Amino acid sequence: MQAWLEKVAKMFDMAFVSGERWKLYIKGLGVTLEIALFAAILGLAIGTVVALMKLSTNKKGGKSIWARVANVYIDIIRGTPSVLQLLIMWFIILKSCKNGVLVAVLSFGINSGAYVAEIVRAGILAVDKGQTEAGRSLGLSKVQTMIYIVLPQAIKNVLPPIGNEFIVLLKETAIVGYVSLTDLTRAANQISSRTYEAFMPLIGAAVIYFVIIKILTILLEKLERRLRKSDNR
Repeated sequence: MQAWLEKVAKMFDMAFVSGERWKLYIKGLGVTLEIALFAAILGLAIGTVVALMKLSTNKKGGKSIWARVANVYIDIIRGTPSVLQLLIMWFIILKSCKNGVLVAVLSFGINSGAYVAEIVRAGILAVDKGQTEAGRSLGLSKVQTMIYIVLPQAIKNVLPPIGNEFIVLLKETAIVGYVSLTDLTRAANQISSRTYEAFMPLIGAAVIYFVIIKILTILLEKLERRLRKSDNR
């Protein structure tokens, strides 16, 4: 038992202490959180716009051209792997751009936007149609009714699933090593290659991911409880 503990302590020292390697994890975590946060903001903006496009209709009540464009965007993004989208953005669309973080944010933001669009659309459709009719009867236009009546109520419906989407997005950023960015996962791989020991660096990165996501999950659960309490008033 003592020999095993000494071995684990040595592995821990090699993975985190020697050469101040813990700084690589901190730096990598910073890159991961930066990409996830800005991509989530971009994805929320894109998703909201796309959701409204998908719900738009023409004068005859059928799908508008904007709704068809939104459907094509959602189908393409959801139908292709995020890693391929990242590589296409890096090697083709933004080939001349040397800012890997910007490329990653755009790629993940566009990817997240397709999923957020469906979340927002479902949240809007969950609002009782009577709310829209009431807004129109008060003399509000269709756009004003959507902005001032429907969307504020839809926010309650979409906040929890959007929070879950952020958690998924945080984990998906582990592929940014493909575009030469040193995120948390790549930092663990670099340390593993230097120490010739994969167990501790990879387990350490996994624990850090778990702790961050667990904290976010607890915050989401508290948010959902507050939303449920407000609904019961």
